[in-house]
Amino acid sequence: MTGLPKTTRKKLGLVTDLDICVGCHACAVSCKEWNAGGHSAPLTDTNAYGKDPSGVWFNRVHVFETQNEDETRTVNFPRSCLHCEQPACVTVCPTGASYKREEDGIVLVDAEKCIGCKLCSWACPYGAREYDADDGIMKKCTLCIDRIYNENLEESERKPACVIACPAGARHFGDLGDAQSEISRLVERRGGYALMPESGYEPVNRYLPPRPRKDRAGDTGTADHLDAAENAVDSSTFFEWLDKALTR
Repeated sequence: MTGLPKTTRKKLGLVTDLDICVGCHACAVSCKEWNAGGHSAPLTDTNAYGKDPSGVWFNRVHVFETQNEDETRTVNFPRSCLHCEQPACVTVCPTGASYKREEDGIVLVDAEKCIGCKLCSWACPYGAREYDADDGIMKKCTLCIDRIYNENLEESERKPACVIACPAGARHFGDLGDAQSEISRLVERRGGYALMPESGYEPVNRYLPPRPRKDRAGDTGTADHLDAAENAVDSSTFFEWLDKALTR
């Protein structure tokens, strides 16, 4: 089985703000467009315009309707690989095709070693692995590794395609291993949540929970002060519900 690095110098990952994600699927489409010619290309589509389309998508957007005693709300939930600290998808791989990089913590698949056994997809509790039936191998989000290190691009463009494309600014990219980084401070300020922490896989990516709705007259603009997510009445109950929904 494949081993893991003892430590990683960085923990590159994504932070998604569920409060402002509008579910437009721009992240999924831009990801598909970039990666169709990138590190894991091609990304197969079968019967794309027919009754039962299928294909390889590294980003997928789910829509949930939540309800508590006071309100119902629709939450758009983008999902991709979480680049875990303890990824079971890596440790179960019999050939070493799945691996975690020591220099930045990104989890990748070596197509030359992958035999398409699907053990990694069974081990991943987040459903982040995508089997390409045409190539006979597993594929997944690479954090656009061929983009973030591309010195031919302007520095402002060296971000994952999903982050660049998000029209609402709901997606953020950076080093979550650096407590002083902008993205880490955002997670701390908003009470960013690690998805299904009870799994023990220690996902790097974080989600920022929806804020409580404004229900008073005049609550139509941006508030002078935004409460931290851990002080929000419905943040913990929302994520408890989400964990249950994703593990059905």
